[in-house]
Amino acid sequence: MSIQPASGPVVGDPVDAPDQADVALEFVRFCYRRRRVSWPALYDEMSAVAARCTFRGMGYGDLAEHGVSFCLGDLPRLVALTERVINEEATTTEPRPGMATLSLAPAST
Repeated sequence: MSIQPASGPVVGDPVDAPDQADVALEFVRFCYRRRRVSWPALYDEMSAVAARCTFRGMGYGDLAEHGVSFCLGDLPRLVALTERVINEEATTTEPRPGMATLSLAPAST
C-alpha cells in the first residue's frame, strides 16, 4: 500500500511527467517548424532555441534532463531525432499555416 498526499500524486510520479522521448521529439519538432531546414542548420536552430529558453522555458540543462543533449558524444541520437521529425513532417499532407494553395489550370491553346 502506498500513501499519497491529500493533494494528489507524489511529485515526480511517472503519471505526472511526460515521457522524455516525447519531450525530445516535441522540442525537435518545435525547432523544425520554426525553420524548416535540415542538419546541420537545424542543430543551429535547436541550439539558439535552447540558449534563449524559447521552448517551454527550457534551457540546455532542462533539455538534457529530457534527453536532448548537445554534447558531441550524444549527437548521433540528436541526428536520429531530427531525421525522424523531418521524415514525419514530410509525410504530413496538411498545408502549413500561412502557406498559399496553388491550383493549376489547364493550359489554353
